Amino acid sequence: MNQSMNSRRDFRGNKAALFDGIEEGGIRASASYSHEIDEHDNERALEGLQDRVILLKRLSGDINEEVDSHNRMLERTGNDMDASRGILSGTMDRLKMVFETKSSRKMFTLVASFVVIFLIIYYITR
Repeated sequence: MNQSMNSRRDFRGNKAALFDGIEEGGIRASASYSHEIDEHDNERALEGLQDRVILLKRLSGDINEEVDSHNRMLERTGNDMDASRGILSGTMDRLKMVFETKSSRKMFTLVASFVVIFLIIYYITR
């Protein structure tokens, strides 16, 4: 039993000695060559990262400009809505005043005007 274990160790030792210097990907490179490859790969990766950072910077600038333009547009829309709300409020106040007056003559004039306008439009479109 002891002899079989020793033979296994010898086999493993011989195998290690035989394949010493060979890695999975091929023959092990010297330290300086490997260092040059690593630096070259690092430089390429660094250039790729720089390009991505530049692209992201441009994209974020474009997004910022787009957001600013949308904010200005929303502000103008809000101002326009406030102005129309003021105009509509004034119109509604005038209509309330017209309908609150007890003068039947004004009411008759208003109704007669609507009827006349309706008849004119009816005869024109007919």
